[in-house]
Amino acid sequence: MKKTFQALLLGGSLALSLALMSAPAWADSSAALKALDSDNDGTIDLKEAQAGATKVFKDLDPDKDGTLDAKELKGRLSEADLKAVDPDNDGTLDEKEYAALVAAKFKAADPDNDGTLDLKELDSPAGQELLKLIYK
Repeated sequence: MKKTFQALLLGGSLALSLALMSAPAWADSSAALKALDSDNDGTIDLKEAQAGATKVFKDLDPDKDGTLDAKELKGRLSEADLKAVDPDNDGTLDEKEYAALVAAKFKAADPDNDGTLDLKELDSPAGQELLKLIYK
């Protein structure tokens, strides 16, 4: 029984290590901050976040129809979340809807309401949700 538990523990640790090693790029807040911080002040403001969002939107829109569906969002937003932020209920987000979503996620990641996100805020769960939308 003890050996079975140790084997399960070791297997779980290995699985966790592999999962962390294969984590998507947006999980690296430091790299994202460096890439998105165009004025090099050590923070991301909404303008910088929106610039990143524009890039990501274009990259995720291979058919260039100006909208993103759940498949094109590639796990950055769940289908339930997509439905919640899709005001016209067409199953897609256009650039304006995507920008509104980014603004809402930015606000959620900015608990001190100073209008900027530092590394600590980007590392938070809300910051990670934002990075999924603005950093590829």
